[in-house]
Amino acid sequence: MKLWQKQEHDIDHAIERFTVGRDREFDLALAKYDIQGSLAHAQMLASIGLLEPGELEQLSSLLRELYRRVEQGDFQIEQGVEDIHSQVELLLTRQLGDIGKKIHAGRSRNDQVLVDLRLFFRDEIRSLADGARALFDLLLRLADQHKEVLMPGYTHLQVAMPSSFGLWFSAYAESLIDDLRQLEATYRITNQNPLGSAAGYGSSFPLDRRLTTELLGFDELAYNVVHAQLGRGKTELFLSFALAAFGATLGKLSMDIVLFLNQNFSFISFPDQLTTGSSIMPHKKNPDVFELTRAKCNQLQALPQQVALLTTNLPSGYHRDFQLLKESIFPGIQTLKDCLEMLHYALQHIEVNTDILEDERYRYLFSVEEVNKEVLKGTPFRDAYRKIGERIASGEFEPGLRVAHTHEGSIGNLCLPDIRGKFDKVWRQFDFEKAFAKIEELVRR
Repeated sequence: MKLWQKQEHDIDHAIERFTVGRDREFDLALAKYDIQGSLAHAQMLASIGLLEPGELEQLSSLLRELYRRVEQGDFQIEQGVEDIHSQVELLLTRQLGDIGKKIHAGRSRNDQVLVDLRLFFRDEIRSLADGARALFDLLLRLADQHKEVLMPGYTHLQVAMPSSFGLWFSAYAESLIDDLRQLEATYRITNQNPLGSAAGYGSSFPLDRRLTTELLGFDELAYNVVHAQLGRGKTELFLSFALAAFGATLGKLSMDIVLFLNQNFSFISFPDQLTTGSSIMPHKKNPDVFELTRAKCNQLQALPQQVALLTTNLPSGYHRDFQLLKESIFPGIQTLKDCLEMLHYALQHIEVNTDILEDERYRYLFSVEEVNKEVLKGTPFRDAYRKIGERIASGEFEPGLRVAHTHEGSIGNLCLPDIRGKFDKVWRQFDFEKAFAKIEELVRR
């Protein structure tokens, strides 16, 4: 029987195959969260008299046993079972009979899906934030380690002004903070409790939705039951934008690495083990890791469009279209986790060229420095600009090879402690411990 079946009859197998799609595959990732939601829902049902204390004890004990099986990797959705919600209820009913059948009172599969997804996204956001933090820490450490090593800066891919590896590494570290801010905003939106909205219009049972909010560690309720259902698709859209933001940062970093590894640049290098070779050119050291990271990050930046196109022009209420969101969002989350992990691993082995600016091709990097020296002597800037330009045109330009940038965020004042402080401020706003302490209490009690 399906959760939605009213009587025994044969299901058209072509229809079943098409409508179930890849749900069983993706729903295994939701198993622990469906059980968490069921534990909280059972406690709430007991609090309003729809479960006897002994029934609650039996349900909770079996749900926690199933939770342990999920953690041990010993849990499957059986052949012919539609989804994770059906599988959990089937196991409860199979072992507890009528008591197991009571668990669905006051909820619909719609709000089961909603709460499972929000609990899943909440966990995944924490994992993504941990990955971003590890990469941030490494980038800031590399910035400090190489802060004295100058490198060319480019505009229009033309040699422009002096930069440094300290600037380059810390630029991407600070960019990750912007991405983390967007992820934190997504976390706040996700961390609202939709349980009790049922099919989207509430229930005639006297449900205590504040209790399940507390038990599951949500910040607050999605109060309006229609609003709770409107969150399906919209939550995924917010998350897709957060994933895309990280994709923009990591993709650009990967492109820089590919460029700087090129023999015509030779700014950086990696051990042979982190590059790949050619089938016919024995000298090749290809940056496949970073090219694939770049490509995967481009896929992430397309994710908001995929989500938006799946949900555009749908009216309020539930629609089966939402099922396909998993096929975009779940792999997208894993892609970003993989990219964060791989960049963290690879950048631990980066080697920087400390003699880049000795090459004659970079002598004009210091033209602005010479203009500024003239301005400091009292020459109007536009006159100083023209004067140095004439020296360059006549071949008389002889630059000094030193820079004296002291303002905040420049070569000589990277503000690394301030960047660290900015990161820590954003990190504290997540307050992960509050939610996850509640879940531990719920499943280990």
